[in-house]
Amino acid sequence: MASVRLERNRKKRLEMAHPWVFAGEVASVEGEPEDGGLVDVLNHQGRFLAVGYYNPASQIRIRIVSQTPLAEMNKAFFVDRFTSCLQHRSRFVPGADAYRLVYGEADFLPGLIVDRFGDILVVQLLTLGMDKCRTEIVEALVEVMAPRGIYERSDVSVRELEGLAQTTGVLYGECPRHVTVTENELKLMVDIEQGQKTGYFFDQRENRASIAPLMQGWGERSGIALKEVEGDDGSLQMLPVNKSGKTVTFPYWDGATVLECFAHTGSFTLHACKYGAKKVTCLDVSAHAIESAKVNVELNGFTERVEFVVDDAFQYLRNQVKGLEERSERATVSAAVEADSSTVVENPKPKAKAAPKTDTSKPMTAGGGRTWDVVILDPPAFAKTKSAVAGACRGYKDINLQGMKLVNEGGYLVTASCSYHMQPDLFLETIAEAARDAGKILRLVEWRAAGKDHPQILGVNEGHYLKFAIFEVRSKNK
Repeated sequence: MASVRLERNRKKRLEMAHPWVFAGEVASVEGEPEDGGLVDVLNHQGRFLAVGYYNPASQIRIRIVSQTPLAEMNKAFFVDRFTSCLQHRSRFVPGADAYRLVYGEADFLPGLIVDRFGDILVVQLLTLGMDKCRTEIVEALVEVMAPRGIYERSDVSVRELEGLAQTTGVLYGECPRHVTVTENELKLMVDIEQGQKTGYFFDQRENRASIAPLMQGWGERSGIALKEVEGDDGSLQMLPVNKSGKTVTFPYWDGATVLECFAHTGSFTLHACKYGAKKVTCLDVSAHAIESAKVNVELNGFTERVEFVVDDAFQYLRNQVKGLEERSERATVSAAVEADSSTVVENPKPKAKAAPKTDTSKPMTAGGGRTWDVVILDPPAFAKTKSAVAGACRGYKDINLQGMKLVNEGGYLVTASCSYHMQPDLFLETIAEAARDAGKILRLVEWRAAGKDHPQILGVNEGHYLKFAIFEVRSKNK
């Protein structure tokens, strides 16, 4: 087998289990490696380090698949790897019928993604080395998973960096376009053909469940409290009663009002409803995404508690903030007018205190001004390259700045970033700057990463992409 000898002065990342060899780290190539074929990787002294597949057209020249000698990536090789992947998911997401089965480098199969949706598998072949093994991959998946169908979603631009065209289609069996699966006891219908990426984002499974404590405990703000009420039979029951002394019959009286931006299939909306939210606003710029979210909300019987909005999240948030500012300005002007008029009359007769009036001479132009107990921001990646980080910081700051302004006092901001180049410290620093400009104090309640079906290899920072945080939001002047 051909071999690649590495530069003497390279960083020793390979010895730390990093799976990539860059073009600039290659000192020489011995033999004639096949494009996409396996090569032995040697240090500058000729000592064996690992085996990987080779692509002279890619800046990532070699992707490591084994730390021990390996002759070929045949069906048996993939059966062994897929069996290991299944064992990991069975241990950490027991009973689940939907999850990421193969997570590329973290499952020692760089360039390969496999998502399970019940008895349907969706595959992404991202590199030349994996593309050349598609027959072996399909055969091994059939043996290990016994799926009804396997669908390919290799319609991603990264393939072009490998000299490959984007492609989609059925690889095995029968693949319906829409598949219904379960996550955290919720039903989800996934569009495997037209949905984003492979159709659904499994990496937030545990994070979606973590919002449960935020969804109840809000009734007191509306003047509702549990009190002993005498029933028709004379017995006493603990029932919710409002400020007027009337029993509240709405079952979600203690629930939060929630805004989910970048909703996609409405996954956070579904979890908010499951955990007791009173009302959820589900927003996405894509009409197709909102239609998918509507179907999922109906599947779970949450329709009466969800409103859907098709709009750009940045613009929607700004409109709501502008509406708040306009209302505040109208109230301030009104108060000033009342204060001024009260000094004109000498010895005024006592009057009953009237409700404050709003100064309608100040126009309302934004049409917004709503606030929520919980605002959820789960945007797509703003920084897909290192050069895009500065722009991404501006985007993350803006959206979190507007979002926290719309959180009711003592409510919660749930925010995430899936941009690898937006490192955790920088993400938190950006949010802190937004809080300073908004005049808010943020209290970090929870900090999380991707779920257990997205394991991370220590030392492979590229796998540490997802940041997820829950902040309590307070105003500095309260």
